[in-house]
Amino acid sequence: MDILGDGFADALRLLVTGDEDAWSITALTLRISLTATVVAVCLGLPLGAAIALGRFPGRRVVLAMANTGLGLPPVVVGLFVTVLLWRSGPLGSLGLLYTPTAMIVAQAAIATPIVTALVVAALVQVDPDFLVQMRGLGAGRVRAFLALLDEARLPLLAAAMAGFGAVISEVGAAQMVGGNVAGETRVLTTAAVLATSRGQFALAIAFGLILLLIAFVVNLTLVLAQQRAPERDGVR
Repeated sequence: MDILGDGFADALRLLVTGDEDAWSITALTLRISLTATVVAVCLGLPLGAAIALGRFPGRRVVLAMANTGLGLPPVVVGLFVTVLLWRSGPLGSLGLLYTPTAMIVAQAAIATPIVTALVVAALVQVDPDFLVQMRGLGAGRVRAFLALLDEARLPLLAAAMAGFGAVISEVGAAQMVGGNVAGETRVLTTAAVLATSRGQFALAIAFGLILLLIAFVVNLTLVLAQQRAPERDGVR
């Protein structure tokens, strides 16, 4: 209980006093995870829409691959990205290994299948005749598609949140491709692992609590968006 109490105390101290290292690690964590999430959404949204709305040979296989990605081990992703970016690897000449960019690539690779699968699930739940009705009302393809996205906005938001939750809590791939370099690639998860290995349990708990706080804020955002949706649609 003393360790837990010290962890809470350290977390409050790090947040209230504005500890430079803690804020730097937190800021880097958010920058990498948010960027990776944006990349995953930019890739997963059109891919998920193509799978949900398209009719092409091998569609079920592609959908099965996307669903398999929901349980893709982050360490496996980290291994493949490390091999690609290793000095003797195909992309080794770019010098990206052990940089925030490498971590963004790995985290985006983890989040994209998650976003894709959830986008598919969101769009297939919309009335199949919705696009036909929109086209019948004179809407062009782009406008009809945007209306479809608006119709499924809450599940799509949840897909983005799920992608963000997967990458911000990830540690294996982040440590493999980032190297946990102080001031360069050290994020909250890898900092917590390092503190634990050094026996600094209170500090590790503090980093964990900061992660939980971030997760709470993200989920609170989703809940507030869900509550505002009925008001937007005119429901009181």
